[in-house]
Amino acid sequence: MKSECVFCKIASGTLPTDIIAEDEHTLTFLDNNPMFPGHMLVVPRRHSETLTELPDSEIAPLFKQVRRATEALISGLGAEGSFMAINHKISQSVPHLHVHVIPRTKGDGMKGFFWPRRGYHNDEHRGETVAKLRAAFNALAT
Repeated sequence: MKSECVFCKIASGTLPTDIIAEDEHTLTFLDNNPMFPGHMLVVPRRHSETLTELPDSEIAPLFKQVRRATEALISGLGAEGSFMAINHKISQSVPHLHVHVIPRTKGDGMKGFFWPRRGYHNDEHRGETVAKLRAAFNALAT
């Protein structure tokens, strides 16, 4: 853990956020500046700035959660698909490896790498999204 890292603080419980799922290796939570409602980040608990720094033994657990996040968007929110992205140093807003898992629907306006930002209507909408995604994660086989 790096004391100044925002995602390490979230993983340690010292910085609150809307956690969707967690296990011994990873943490999945809502992005605070979502492209679309349901936009999640999957992060390793161990501080690794980039994918190339993550130990080999932790790559499979990370991407298992990315797959589950995608499944949860489809089963929990009715997304037609998803987009996953990792910034590697350039445009990496937090220097802790994180995978964006973003719900997609046909005609959602996402084109190329110039994306609209459509957040939550209000706190209730955000809370409903959290509840649906948590339920979908819990319904998935581990």
